Amino acid sequence: MTTLTDMVIKAVKQSVTDKFAIYQGDSCELIRAVPGDSIHFGIHSPPFEGLYKFSSFDRDISNNEGPAFWEHYAFLIQELLRVTKPGRLHSVHCMQLPTSKRRDGFIGMRDFRGEIIRAYQDAGWIFHSEVCIWKDPVVAQQRTKSIRLLHKQITKDSCISGQGLADYIVTFRKPGENAEPVEGMFDAFIGSDEAEGGLDVSRDAYDRHAAATRADGRTPWSFEQWRSVFVWQRYASPVWSDIRQTRTLQYRGGRDEKDEQHISPLQLDVIERCIDLWSLPGETVLTPFLGIGSEVYAAVEMGRRGVGFELKPSYFRQAEKNIKALGTPKQPVCDLFDFANDNNPKRDVA
Repeated sequence: MTTLTDMVIKAVKQSVTDKFAIYQGDSCELIRAVPGDSIHFGIHSPPFEGLYKFSSFDRDISNNEGPAFWEHYAFLIQELLRVTKPGRLHSVHCMQLPTSKRRDGFIGMRDFRGEIIRAYQDAGWIFHSEVCIWKDPVVAQQRTKSIRLLHKQITKDSCISGQGLADYIVTFRKPGENAEPVEGMFDAFIGSDEAEGGLDVSRDAYDRHAAATRADGRTPWSFEQWRSVFVWQRYASPVWSDIRQTRTLQYRGGRDEKDEQHISPLQLDVIERCIDLWSLPGETVLTPFLGIGSEVYAAVEMGRRGVGFELKPSYFRQAEKNIKALGTPKQPVCDLFDFANDNNPKRDVA
């Protein structure tokens, strides 16, 4: 039975507890110390090739473009396949990328999402599912200054105008049978509240629904069944329009004036939905690009155990600070970071 404390990982720095293990260093090297068929679920946001630079390190994948980028990322994709348990999933946050006159010679788009899907399929993953995440085009225009989104461009020549770029979560499954079914009902909704287009699954909302159902001469579901069904109907939608865009981890401490060029933490709603959908309390969640710790933070808070790798020192320090700031996790975790744990509770443990 292998535990995380039994493994020897040569990292620049590391922080290991019974709930999480994070390492500073090159993920392409560090992941090789993770045992095969040991990770229950993984999620990450990779560098968007050619769009953002995260540091000045020559080992930083974001500093590679074209074939060099895909050579490094392909190695990591293959390692993610090796360490993931058969039949289990890994989710990737991505978006289509804008082109520019300076780099590409024209204003348009490139199919980065499709390039990621093909890279995972080439490595042996099964393309499992995808969801589109709505983003406010007004906010996007203010941030990117894209002329495609300017209204004044409509008055000049709308053939240059185009829609904003949505986010995607593309999810892949490792071939094989899943020996540990992720079973049980949803006990909470993760997303915007009802006033912002979210979902109300409170007991009061159920009581109103049950009263209306009985008045119609029908027997209502139990509260637990009603809640889980309505949550699933939202999560099963091919477009998530109820993600709180500003619900992210504190990141200012991760900035480095020497080489900081971009920082944009993934929304916790997105991470938590994926973890809730595709893992159980007590299971192990891995991210190869820890950043400021969002994925491991969410995993630990939801009663999972998180593993993450981060190259950049300032990001690693902020990630450690963010994760250690957590109080008692929402769900119990095992005393040891057991990669071979086969006795996990069902999803609905509340």
